[in-house]
Amino acid sequence: MDHVVYLDSTAKELDLLLSGKKTMIIRGATGRKMPHGRVYPDDTLYLINNNAEGLILAKARVKSVINSEKMTEEESTGLIESHRDQLQLTKKQIERWAGKRYLVLIEISDLEQLEPFRIDKSAYGNMDDWLPVEKIENVRLKT
Repeated sequence: MDHVVYLDSTAKELDLLLSGKKTMIIRGATGRKMPHGRVYPDDTLYLINNNAEGLILAKARVKSVINSEKMTEEESTGLIESHRDQLQLTKKQIERWAGKRYLVLIEISDLEQLEPFRIDKSAYGNMDDWLPVEKIENVRLKT
């Protein structure tokens, strides 16, 4: 399964991933929402910054996934802290994710930069920051 994953451009997430300092992506919510339970080892993540560019810039393979059970604020903060080195979160990002009842931690490998390309976002209406697309070719715009 292929996924389009929006990264925090302000926190320079893509730069941190490309440098190897960051090896894990986090998502979370008060309920079980995407990608909780829907991303698996060996899935492919296509990475895009959440700025106006709208270009896929890199891809990575999912190495491992941690889907949390329902947690207290202290438990979610503890889970984030225990993966601090892999996540490389800013203070603002920690504030965003700490306290969420459900967290998903996605460890990546085989990261590679791509020749940038656009995707058709029209099929997704209200865009979220994680889009399961089955196969990237289904949404890749031809140039």
